[in-house]
Amino acid sequence: MGAVVADDGPSGVKAPDGGWGWAVLFGCFIITGFSYAFPKAVSVFFKELIREFGIGYSDTAWISSILLAMLYGTGPLCSVCVNRFGCRPVMLVGGLFASMGMVIASFCTSIVQIYLTAGVITGLGLALNFQPSLIMLNRYFDKRRPLANGLSAAGSPVFLCALSPLGQILQHEYGWRGGFLILGGMLLNCCVCGALMRPLEPPKKSEATKEPAEKKVKKKLLDFSVFKDGGFVIYTLAASIMVLGLFVPPVFVVSYAKDLGYQDTKAAFLLTILGFIDIFARPICGMVAGLKWVRPRCVYLFSFAMIFNGFTDLMGSMSVDYSGLVVFCIFFGISYGMVGALQFEVLMAIVGTQKFSSAIGLVLLAEAMAVLIGPPSAGKLLDATGRYMFVFIIAGIEVTTSALVLALGNFFCIKKKSEEPHTKEEAAEREELNKSEDKTPEDAKVDSIEVEQFLKDEPEKNGEVVTNPETCV
Repeated sequence: MGAVVADDGPSGVKAPDGGWGWAVLFGCFIITGFSYAFPKAVSVFFKELIREFGIGYSDTAWISSILLAMLYGTGPLCSVCVNRFGCRPVMLVGGLFASMGMVIASFCTSIVQIYLTAGVITGLGLALNFQPSLIMLNRYFDKRRPLANGLSAAGSPVFLCALSPLGQILQHEYGWRGGFLILGGMLLNCCVCGALMRPLEPPKKSEATKEPAEKKVKKKLLDFSVFKDGGFVIYTLAASIMVLGLFVPPVFVVSYAKDLGYQDTKAAFLLTILGFIDIFARPICGMVAGLKWVRPRCVYLFSFAMIFNGFTDLMGSMSVDYSGLVVFCIFFGISYGMVGALQFEVLMAIVGTQKFSSAIGLVLLAEAMAVLIGPPSAGKLLDATGRYMFVFIIAGIEVTTSALVLALGNFFCIKKKSEEPHTKEEAAEREELNKSEDKTPEDAKVDSIEVEQFLKDEPEKNGEVVTNPETCV
């Protein structure tokens, strides 16, 4: 694929691909789990809220919608904060916001107050954790990055399987107020995950190399130059179309089973099947994406995953009994897991480390609009026709269309990039190397002595973790 760029980490630091990176991966796993599973887990408390405030189900559903809207829609704000303050401080503040929102919500006396606390404040807190965690994962992993992305993405189904039963237990034992309070305490673990995100620092350089390093271009708070990259534009367009239909089947499959006359518990078990398959699909897909032959063509594997998902939706529309829905959930879990494992890996490969913090914010903003349109429009279609078949067909067409846009767009529109340096910094480094090649033998001898002395003082390393008193855990 022509849109892939070299990814050597910030300021020329090579990704460690291990070491403290595994702690970063663990933190990213926790954050991803909370970010994607929490909006669905909160729905367990909806019946209690309906009873207490005398409202309808649609009113309580806005809590989950606002959480997701904040997670996706605040992408550019998160990018600006990360580029200005760094990942760790932003995540620590985000963890406090996420916890504070749920704790305050436990004392609310109206649904509007819950919208502002559990919806806006907690949603903003989760967003301030989710995006920086992915950025740090991108900085710590390069060769093993597809596997790291697959493992971190597995946090979503794992936490969904854990938080939903936990929410039911908390509601039964302590009511919705006690449940919100305890969940707020649990969200403080986001601060712990934020503390794990130690920034990388390049190896120390000799006095001779300090001068060029000081001449650094000031980093933009939000880099809109990513839109000049054809690969990024195609990816953003395809991702926005995909999100229109991707989340529709999990939302409606339980209602579909109930409409066929099956019990509530049996219908809800379908999501358990889907989640269980999803847990294994994500890391396995990450391993496959990391293979030497597959990784340069990762964008086409992602396109295949979307086509697989869309085709599964189309086949699922023909289900007429419970066994048909079980088969649908198995294949949907596989394809959904593949999409989840690959979506950010492909974006990282397209834009590289330097622009990823801005790119992910802009992509999430574009997806936010589609997230708000997708499920409600599917609900209107269901109200108009009364048949779930059409809902699944439309979702399948949307996801399949996005796959074709991504695959054909990359194949026909993206030319292979030349071997020219991608940034001004890389160009300056190459110019220095060319100058050093033209040096006289005596100069080279002096330089070799300096390098020899430097290597004795400093062992070879990929990237060094900053452990000064201000950032140390």
